Amino acid sequence: MSDANDQGITVTEIAAMDLPIDVASHTTAAFVGRALRGPLNIPVPIENLTAFQRRFGGRWHHSSLGPAVRLFFENGGVKLYVVRVANNARGAMIALPASGGVLVLHAAEPGSTENIRAAVDYDGIDPADEEHFNLVIQRIAPETGLILDQEIFSRISCCDSSRNFIGSALLGSALARVQMPLPHGRPVATVNDSVGTEAAYVGHAQRGSDGGALSDYDLIGSAIHNTGIFALNHLEHFDLLYMPPPARKRDIGPAAMLAAEQYCQRRGAMLVMDPQESWDTVDKALVGVRNSGYSSPNIVAYYPRVVDRFERGSAPRVAGGAIAGLLCKLDRTHGPWEDLDQLGCGMGRKLKPAVELSVDDAHLLVRAGLNVIAGSSAGRATVCGSVTLGRGHQIDSRFSRLTVRRLCLRITNSIERATQWALFEQNGQQIAERIHGQVDGYMSYLANSGAFAGSRFVVQCDTTLFSRASDPDRGVTILLAFRPAGTEEDIALTLHQTIAGCRVSTTAFAPVTAAVA
Repeated sequence: MSDANDQGITVTEIAAMDLPIDVASHTTAAFVGRALRGPLNIPVPIENLTAFQRRFGGRWHHSSLGPAVRLFFENGGVKLYVVRVANNARGAMIALPASGGVLVLHAAEPGSTENIRAAVDYDGIDPADEEHFNLVIQRIAPETGLILDQEIFSRISCCDSSRNFIGSALLGSALARVQMPLPHGRPVATVNDSVGTEAAYVGHAQRGSDGGALSDYDLIGSAIHNTGIFALNHLEHFDLLYMPPPARKRDIGPAAMLAAEQYCQRRGAMLVMDPQESWDTVDKALVGVRNSGYSSPNIVAYYPRVVDRFERGSAPRVAGGAIAGLLCKLDRTHGPWEDLDQLGCGMGRKLKPAVELSVDDAHLLVRAGLNVIAGSSAGRATVCGSVTLGRGHQIDSRFSRLTVRRLCLRITNSIERATQWALFEQNGQQIAERIHGQVDGYMSYLANSGAFAGSRFVVQCDTTLFSRASDPDRGVTILLAFRPAGTEEDIALTLHQTIAGCRVSTTAFAPVTAAVA
């Protein structure tokens, strides 16, 4: 499946029937935070740090999003979406003199460094036509003055009854929006006085604003309007969510963490949680995580923060971006059923733990649900432990193991996306056989890759509900049973695929597993 996002409208393409389930998909991370510029509440794919800086601006002391993106790519991350959120940020304003008033344009992307300019001309327009005009809008790099983007609107009009109405034309613009009320006539052509005929550009009458520091509610956003973390509704799927601290000396608040955890639970993703700044000792970390009230198998947390080993006196900083990058690298090279404590999965050499831990400290932290960043003889910090914050959670104590939880999410998410085609077919028995073949082939691949202990699994498919055409729960039920690598208990999961979505639940009774051929 793939998504095409256009101005808030998401079009989802369902994978064709009978195609093998993708076994080589990259783990996708999503970061939500504050940036200097860029579109608001839209997931933007970022392939490297340079692309982030070009689209969202460079390093900014009011945000930890940029450093988090840097750590993500430096530690093996590949596929990343960035969502920019803001607190009352304002776009720059351009005022173009016009007949009967002023045509006011606002930058579509708010921020103090969003630099746009506009020019008006009448080229190719009949001299007797006093309604239409041409508009050119450009985005300029604030550092170099180079043109980054340009949009041209030909023969547009300020008359709202016109088929080329400027208000409608600029709805598709990535650079600017028009402000009401509009002037009675068209804007005056912008002319370079030194040349006389060459179009000149009009810059800002008022610069943009970056707004205030983010609150929990800015990060949470609105499910109705697809803002904040809910901007990720535009994505078909993501695996990891990370929200860097909104500012220095500030942690993510409990309201945002709980909302993000619930959202990740619905989307089948893991949430990366940073240790709070006040957890500067092991005892404080143990008390803090116990008092936080977080108990979810969808949260992966770590301790301690890190410092730059080459920068004397550097302040501790969060490493959530690095953790996300390492998880992506692990999945690509080994698989989500493996621990992070693997050869080649250490952090970059410049990072070291801000607090030195003993072996006993590490055991206590892992028992509390915190993975441990520790030093190593090779000079690289490594992540020890493989736990979630799901200890004592009512869902299933086995999901307190990070490898088990992430393997189950990988399996259910992959099968859900690959079998949606069945909801639009009619012959239940044939569909069941085809789905069984799809899923069995996928599970066989995982078994041969070492994901299951003893290479044993069971796949069963039920499509009897297809005969009940009027039932809103009409769909496909898939039962899976397997034993994750490194464990001694079988896990049974039921996927109930319907038009309304896919429900996943654990099953108390697991069929006897058989070894793969």
